[in-house]
Amino acid sequence: MVTVSNVRAIVGVAGFALAFATFATVGGVRAETIDGALVRAYQNNPQLNAQRALVRSTDEQVPQALSGYRPKISLTASAAGQYLDTLTTQPAIRLQNVYGISPPPTAKASTGLAGFDGTRSVGGTLTQTFFNGFVTANNTRKAESNVSQQREALRVLEQTVLLSAATIYMDYLRDSAIVEVNRSNVRVLEQTLKQTQDRFNVGEVTRTDVAQSEAQLAAGQTQLQTAISNLTTTASNYRRIIGVEPVGLAPGSPVDRVLPRTLPAAIEISLVENPNVTAAMYGIDVAFLAVKVAEGALFPTLVGQVSVQQSYETTLILNRSLVASAGLQLTVPVYQGGGEYALIRQNKETLAQQRLTLDQTRDQTRATAVQSWGQLDAAKAQVTSAQSQVTASETALNGVREEARVGQRTTLDVLNAQQALVNARVALVTAQHDRVVASYSVLAAIGRLSPQVLGLATTVYDPSVHYHQVRDAWGGLRTPDGH
Repeated sequence: MVTVSNVRAIVGVAGFALAFATFATVGGVRAETIDGALVRAYQNNPQLNAQRALVRSTDEQVPQALSGYRPKISLTASAAGQYLDTLTTQPAIRLQNVYGISPPPTAKASTGLAGFDGTRSVGGTLTQTFFNGFVTANNTRKAESNVSQQREALRVLEQTVLLSAATIYMDYLRDSAIVEVNRSNVRVLEQTLKQTQDRFNVGEVTRTDVAQSEAQLAAGQTQLQTAISNLTTTASNYRRIIGVEPVGLAPGSPVDRVLPRTLPAAIEISLVENPNVTAAMYGIDVAFLAVKVAEGALFPTLVGQVSVQQSYETTLILNRSLVASAGLQLTVPVYQGGGEYALIRQNKETLAQQRLTLDQTRDQTRATAVQSWGQLDAAKAQVTSAQSQVTASETALNGVREEARVGQRTTLDVLNAQQALVNARVALVTAQHDRVVASYSVLAAIGRLSPQVLGLATTVYDPSVHYHQVRDAWGGLRTPDGH
């Protein structure tokens, strides 16, 4: 016979009590806690690590933009060979002046020059842009806004990964508990079938009662196999998200301690701290600066250039020459086909789109915060009602069993009461699962689902470290991590 104490023992075996269970142990070994699972996901999730690499890649846009302030230096070297054969004819007057003779009026003199010439030259050029319509300055600010936007996108993914990790952790606890509930149900139904067969053998019940017990046992076994299948799928997803197999999980608890006290406070925080909102705000900055960069094409540009070239044996009679030059070039655009105006108009429309996107993101964030808060309130109420349902179902089952002993209840009544208790236990397990997950969902909705807020024992990834390592780099092929 199933008693109240037996039912509570079953729930305890399922390991799903939510309070005061942080340091639960399994077989003498400290169990995996939900905080530990979140740390594993935060450190090892490949999708999150890929997003971090994307942020580091975006950091390099800033030194690329800053390169517009810096000079550009190039060196050139050349070597060539040529064969030269010349013949020069001079008039007679030239011969008289040179040699002091009086040749005939028609006389002419010829001189020849022949030989192989090997030409070599080396040179360098330094170019410095002094003014380009503020394009460099606006490109730098745009790159910095891009970096900030990607950091917020990283926060979005961090919250997504942590919420997925908390959800799959609680999913495994829920499915494990449901398996234990159904396994216990099968054991009770097997005992019920045996007792019914014994009573049938002595003529106390009919064959119908035996068939009803057999049918209920078969249904219970089906439910057990379904629960085991669901647990197997959940274990696979746990491995995918957390990175390890689920072994000895300790019960989880909600994070109400870091949640705002009221819904209006949650909404206010979400509109300021939710990374989707802040990413959209940086998107407006990027679009605005893209307009400014495009407008730079309408401004004049001033470029200075210094060049030096040393040449050797450029001709058979010129052994060496050195040429140095310096100058300024001012270019004033007048009309370039109209493409620059089209680009400016296009970027202005993109800016208007980003502003509308921000409004849409804020509305969605508000709705998500309200929805998550409502789900949390509902989950709290469901836990309370499910606990009452389990208590009532336990009492009802015990009463029906006692009444069946004296012939006031049928076997079917007992089986129905047993199934009602199983359903109540599953409802309680599910409500406890939803209660914890809903608290994490609210924390994500307001933008505070992070290792710092949760107090996770892990080194927090700081994207600004790599940014400052590369921002003012003037050269180098290796990344800060040595690649």
